[in-house]
Amino acid sequence: MQLLPVIRDFAAEASDPGRYAALDGGWSLAVADVTGSTQLAEQGRHRDVNFVAAGVVAVLSDAVRIGQEPAACQFGGDGAIAAVPPGREDGARAALSALAHWSAEVMDVPLRVGLVPVQALLDQGLEVMAALHDVGNGNSFGLFLGAGVVAADAWVKEDARWRLPPQQGPLPGLESVSCRWNPVPPRRGTVLCVIVDAVDPGAAGLLELARVQSAIEAIVPTVGAAPLGVGERLEARWPPDWRSLLMEARGGRSGAGLGPSLGTRVRRVGTALAGSGLLVLLLRLGLSLGNFDPQRYRRHMAERTDFRKSAGGPRLVLDVTEGEADAIETLLAQAAQAGSIRYGTARADATTVTCLVGDVTADRHVHFVDGAGLGFWRASVMLKAMKAREKAGQATEPEPAAALS
Repeated sequence: MQLLPVIRDFAAEASDPGRYAALDGGWSLAVADVTGSTQLAEQGRHRDVNFVAAGVVAVLSDAVRIGQEPAACQFGGDGAIAAVPPGREDGARAALSALAHWSAEVMDVPLRVGLVPVQALLDQGLEVMAALHDVGNGNSFGLFLGAGVVAADAWVKEDARWRLPPQQGPLPGLESVSCRWNPVPPRRGTVLCVIVDAVDPGAAGLLELARVQSAIEAIVPTVGAAPLGVGERLEARWPPDWRSLLMEARGGRSGAGLGPSLGTRVRRVGTALAGSGLLVLLLRLGLSLGNFDPQRYRRHMAERTDFRKSAGGPRLVLDVTEGEADAIETLLAQAAQAGSIRYGTARADATTVTCLVGDVTADRHVHFVDGAGLGFWRASVMLKAMKAREKAGQATEPEPAAALS
């Protein structure tokens, strides 16, 4: 099996194809995205959408991991994507189908899922490159370059033959997802969500994405625009928001994929209340408990977020000044006007955090961030509108074969 390279310096390495492994035809891409996000957003159910997306990462990571090798999975706000190694396709299919069933029946959030063989993408000349972004102590996130990952997401959305039906099944890993922390207001001015894709699917497109990433770094070094700072503004709430408790209660592991029993849900709420209360108390008193140091945990939370990632192109959640946000949007608009990229941006008044916690005493935890009010989804709506305008302007030309596959 191909071992995926590890990236540690996002700004210097994440846009360099030489830091990635080109996946061969034995791999697949698992894709999941929430449908009806507009209606869910109007209902104020932003956190439900993030919770489901984090649940996809948790369950897929468990399903596709081989031995102790980390899985290349990525949270997308209202969905997720994962690289499936050869031989793990059946596990990925079962996990995706069970997730779709749980999300619809238990969370009341429709989830579209699918599995795309990398070979099908390669047959269309679409490359998929993957790497792992190590954020400390072996905790990592999946990173992806190449037009194949963007195409796989589009194929699952647009063509039913790539989709999988919902089906009851176990959901190991789901019990590790929670979202009890308060939204974090920006320190510098605004939270800016950015999505960038290349127009050219080949090497020229990758070069343009690297140029855009470098230009963004010149406007504001992204390492200093981490939306959680160094953790100092993370506030634990007690009692946690009731919606968070309800999601966590419904998110526990279930052998049938129907969600936990009533008794289990009650126990999970009780455990969440007790854990949150203890954390708040320790933070306020400046105390540790055994091997658990809450101040260190909060610092590590800030370090182990996915505020910078790549899924074909850059995906960013940045705490920036209004002037920096304006400059980034101007840069992207000029590149789009030149015909080299498509992009979407959205501003938010806070950053939301969804947690995937394995063993805090062993320092095994990662955290997914989004702009409040589904910032990533709002940015993707802008990008999709840009793509639709391009298609409308080329209405007399045939659809490229790759887009129809």
